[in-house]
Amino acid sequence: MTRLCVLYTGGTIGMDHTPDGLAPVPGLLPRLMQRLADAGHDFDLIEYEELIDSSAITIAHWNRIAADIADRYAAYDGFVVIHGTDTMAYTASVLAFALKNLSKPVVLTGSQLPLVHPRSDGWSNLADAFEAASQKDLAEVAIAFDRLLLRGCRARKVGAASFSGFDSPNAPPLAAFGIAARWHREHWRAKPAGAFSAQKLDESARVVALFLTPGEGAAIFGKRLAEGDLAGAILMSYGNGNAPAEAALLEGVKKATEAGTLVLNLTQVFRGAVKVGAYAASQPLARAGALPGADLTPEAALAKLTVLASLPGTAEEKRACLMEDWAGEWTV
Repeated sequence: MTRLCVLYTGGTIGMDHTPDGLAPVPGLLPRLMQRLADAGHDFDLIEYEELIDSSAITIAHWNRIAADIADRYAAYDGFVVIHGTDTMAYTASVLAFALKNLSKPVVLTGSQLPLVHPRSDGWSNLADAFEAASQKDLAEVAIAFDRLLLRGCRARKVGAASFSGFDSPNAPPLAAFGIAARWHREHWRAKPAGAFSAQKLDESARVVALFLTPGEGAAIFGKRLAEGDLAGAILMSYGNGNAPAEAALLEGVKKATEAGTLVLNLTQVFRGAVKVGAYAASQPLARAGALPGADLTPEAALAKLTVLASLPGTAEEKRACLMEDWAGEWTV
């Protein structure tokens, strides 16, 4: 039997009805999860003192989760992180990059309806997360949700009104849970050879995402980038990475790059990738210094830039590092 560590950070799964609406109730989830212990699962549950709605997640919270896993890494076979759905994909991406040489499963899960609801999806999500976290050959961060196991740094929240809350639009699932679990091990990453460590994030790191729209947005974003005070900037462009040849935008990208800001060109589309040269409209951003983000999710891009902002090195070294595949985050 495997021994699991469960970190309960908050989220809908452990909420109950209050006069102000659904809210976290300390102690409720541990009481409800006793049924998993009674079913034979061997786990220790750590309930955070401050249970948060995940929309309030900060870099400090990410540091706490990563440190809690690192401190207990040798004592457990796998980890389950119970988390709100709003920013679960961001946290999964951060952990995928911050937990270096991970050789054990770290599985995030939550629910669309709280466990106290008679139709809660939380029980099945927990069951799948526990089973995934017990796989000794799974050596990465994943999300277990609605009968799928997804690579954490490829996953996105895609629905708020159905149980199918997550998908990995440009990557296949790692497993599917039916009457029997179907483990797609051909997509799993090999265990690393190096020693495990957790990268502490710089809580003052300034990384932003800028969503291009027709009109004045491009010029406004260019002026913001030209200030040169950002560690990283994600430019959400159109299609295969296309953007208007707006002088202020291109000058902003150029000045930001010269100041050491990592500017990453991502596409707004759900499926597909930035391909510089597919259209002429993708060339000006690249010439100004924006790096192509391929099919990175915005969540993974923000996480990767935040981790890079926390590492030593020159801007050129970080630009080269950004283009490397760290955790299977993009299609190469």
